[in-house]
Amino acid sequence: MKYRDAGVDISRAEDALARIRDRVRATKRPEVIGDIGAFGGLFRLTGSDTVLVATTDGVGTKLELARLLDRHEGVGVDLVHHCVNDALAMGAEPLFFLDYFSTSKLEPEIFARVVGAMADACRAQGCALLGGETAEMPRMYAPGAYDLAGFLVGGVARDRLLDPASVREGDVLIGLPSSGLHTNGYSLARAIVAKRALVEERDERAVLDAPRPELRGGTLGDALLAVHTCYLEDVRALRAAATVRSIAHLTGGGWEGNLPRALPASLGAAVARESWTVPPLFKLLAEWGRVLDEEAFDTWNMGIGLVAVVASADERAALRALPDAIRIGAVERTSGAHRVRWS
Repeated sequence: MKYRDAGVDISRAEDALARIRDRVRATKRPEVIGDIGAFGGLFRLTGSDTVLVATTDGVGTKLELARLLDRHEGVGVDLVHHCVNDALAMGAEPLFFLDYFSTSKLEPEIFARVVGAMADACRAQGCALLGGETAEMPRMYAPGAYDLAGFLVGGVARDRLLDPASVREGDVLIGLPSSGLHTNGYSLARAIVAKRALVEERDERAVLDAPRPELRGGTLGDALLAVHTCYLEDVRALRAAATVRSIAHLTGGGWEGNLPRALPASLGAAVARESWTVPPLFKLLAEWGRVLDEEAFDTWNMGIGLVAVVASADERAALRALPDAIRIGAVERTSGAHRVRWS
């Protein structure tokens, strides 16, 4: 199976963005730094060396699994952690967060579980939940369904910004483990679950609730709903110990879609695929869906949620600061269309 078979074609998003890119650029004010395509937008405060970093995202079709399994708290946390990580990729600390919750008919108990967990996650990361919008739109969504979006603003001193332009050939790639799919690639994962339900001749809920020896006796539902890891403390420790050039948050589009965003146009990444063990969840999904390796790595994070580009002289210091981190490769010169080379 392929992500496109599940209804998600990444090239459509690229085409859609290309159609409005010039109109977006036309809104640029003098305070805006950089261009479209980074993990966050940068806005310099007049009369200050502080730069505001704005990020926004959703949870995607992971929401459908939360609804099916009546496990709504995790997606509220997911939303906050995803946005915090995008801000970290720019070098920023989170300041405040806004949410958008939309549904056909508001169920106060579900709303409280989602947004309450969101508030708890904001508090844990030192981020104010400043406000939000709750929209009730009859007949817009299926019964019981809702959608979420989050908007985070962070801040960073201008000289502390992480800039891909600072990356040098020979810099090392430090990978931080993920907790699972995080918040991307769920359309493909759900299509695989639906296919498996037909094979096992039972409904999707039963497939998700069944203990799996491949998952050390855990359920697929638990593995798929694992909360998106927040890397705030890890990045703080890493920046205190080493020279971090840039960071890539591995989200939609997998490795090729994200790691090059943390590199200059002339450089690529040589990644040693054997440097870490791909978690059982990804192997199980790939086996059930007959997903080719290239498709899997272009859809999912495959066990690494964040990649920091660190000066080669600081490799040991970086790994001492983060015992769970792994050296997964190095930056190299490239001229090919694909900028992630598997070694």
